[in-house]
Amino acid sequence: MSRDDGSIRRTGLGMLLLFWMLFIAVGTWWFQGFLEAQRNPNAHLVNALPGSNEEITLERSRSGHFVATGRINGEPVEFLLDTGATYVAVPGELAERLGLEPSGSAWFNTANGRVRGDLTTLDEVSLGGFSATDVRGSISPGMEGDVALMGMSFLNRFHIEIRDSRMVLRPAESG
Repeated sequence: MSRDDGSIRRTGLGMLLLFWMLFIAVGTWWFQGFLEAQRNPNAHLVNALPGSNEEITLERSRSGHFVATGRINGEPVEFLLDTGATYVAVPGELAERLGLEPSGSAWFNTANGRVRGDLTTLDEVSLGGFSATDVRGSISPGMEGDVALMGMSFLNRFHIEIRDSRMVLRPAESG
């Protein structure tokens, strides 16, 4: 075996190794996107232009919930839509990051029992092409993570229809 044959084999082996590394990297990137789409199938709503929709159709996530990405005061926020929640409930850490100011405290009845939190007013909440100003909210220090509950203080502006794996929101004034 000559020196040229050895360098050609090393080059071929290097290219094969590079191919498999790239294949694994691209596969991992694709699979991560697939899993994220299963967890939040409505993430695209964060990019909708105001007034661009007559209705919003949400797909149920793999876990059975309606999860969507919207905005609070212009910042992207992942929401869990909760028709049983009175307010848009924001975890304490997320509220700090968004610069939300408490306007009073209150007791809330949650799935985990009675908890104390703060009331606040959200300057703007948007989902899909719809937005609302001066939305009542709560700052819930007991909530963990970056997912806010989108309660009825925003959702009461819509007619809500749930069928199978879809939730359709239509503005209340459109009948």
